[in-house]
Amino acid sequence: MNTHPTVVRAPSMPDGTPEVPVCIVGGGSCGLSAAIALRQAGIEALVLERDANPTGSTALSSGFIPAAQTRLQRALGIEDSYQRLIDDVMKKAHGQAPLHLVEAYVHAVTPAIDTLERLGLPFEIVDGFLYPGHSVRRMHTMPEKTGATFMTRLAQLASDLGADVLGQALVRQLWIASDGRVLGVGYQRPDGQMEHLACQYLLLACNGFGGNTQMVRELLPEMTEAVFAGHQGNDGTAISWGQQLGWRMGDLDAYQGHGSWAMPQGALVTWAFIMEGGVQINARGQRFNDETGGYSEAAVHVLAQPGAMAWDVFDAPLLELLRGFPDFRDAEAAGALRTAADVPALAALIGCDPAVLQATLDEIRPGHTDQLGRRFSRALAPPYFAVKVTGALFHTQGGLEVDARCRVIDQQGQALDNLYAAGGAARGVSGRGADGYMAGNGLLSAVGGGWLAARDIAARLGAA
Repeated sequence: MNTHPTVVRAPSMPDGTPEVPVCIVGGGSCGLSAAIALRQAGIEALVLERDANPTGSTALSSGFIPAAQTRLQRALGIEDSYQRLIDDVMKKAHGQAPLHLVEAYVHAVTPAIDTLERLGLPFEIVDGFLYPGHSVRRMHTMPEKTGATFMTRLAQLASDLGADVLGQALVRQLWIASDGRVLGVGYQRPDGQMEHLACQYLLLACNGFGGNTQMVRELLPEMTEAVFAGHQGNDGTAISWGQQLGWRMGDLDAYQGHGSWAMPQGALVTWAFIMEGGVQINARGQRFNDETGGYSEAAVHVLAQPGAMAWDVFDAPLLELLRGFPDFRDAEAAGALRTAADVPALAALIGCDPAVLQATLDEIRPGHTDQLGRRFSRALAPPYFAVKVTGALFHTQGGLEVDARCRVIDQQGQALDNLYAAGGAARGVSGRGADGYMAGNGLLSAVGGGWLAARDIAARLGAA
């Protein structure tokens, strides 16, 4: 049986095909957020998920969702605004992000967060530092600071509200009528059999293409040899359908990289240590980038170093900060953390000239702006700690072109009547390349987009 995504053109679905009001392809944070919003509106929704249980890219992330003017922000006295978040996203993307989507997602993610909190999700706001591009504390997360716990709670809430999630259902067929209206989907079961489902509305929440080697080679050539640290379900299904049907797509060269992927342990070292004074040093004992620009573009810089590797270097106060993040604790438990009593010991660990390394560390001093343009507020003091890292590809940020209601745009520039896309399946809000990605853009698009699409579908069904 052909396991590649295919388009089936037909006047109707096969006889006897069951039908639901709304079918959602993908049970990640986008799909589950949409299912929750639909159930809140009293609309039946069925989520088709390729894995046995919903996880997706979100479960591999820290689960940080940027949102402005939330109840939690107000309760903590944090002054923020929709426009401020919009401006931050646009500035980080060098003005290249689609403004209609930035505005739509920013305005949708706040009621999503507030509703999820009211329904029992214990959100907190990340404190102590700001990620590159953010001008105020607005990262909403679970107390455990992991995307996995967010997904567990989101899946449980969706189930409690009556949303149906069918696991091990790999959607491979998009059924579409001659007038462009979507009829339903065909999905493959574990035994290889193809089953069918008709729907009034279809939401594609099936993620990006980071796990599709061929697409990465064609669309993101600079990341062809990079470690892929995302979910293997990122196989480009929505992109493939769009290519077959000639739909418009945007920013297919955009992606979220990360310049701090511990090797060989394969674990994330959070960028928080950089924002509080840590640095990256290559095999020559030199820094090579203003690391505070962002962790996504840092992936490209790290991959350009000798051996495509670098060392995260920090000291005891920053180690304490890092140990507050589960990802780092996992990396440390796996043996990623190295300790050096002084500069010669750190140089021996890195394999570089001690004199070169000393000159590099001498540049890290309070009030000093180095030749790379980074201004330091503190020095690093021995003992030193280090983690060997490479640059990784986490998530693609381009996809199907959609309007401000998340409706897919066809080749003529018209919105399709009953097909929506959000999250990784749709064009994101990071502009082009890697350096437009601002921390949390993926979940802003996923949760905000899923919520937005669901509310629009619910309004249309309610009006029918």
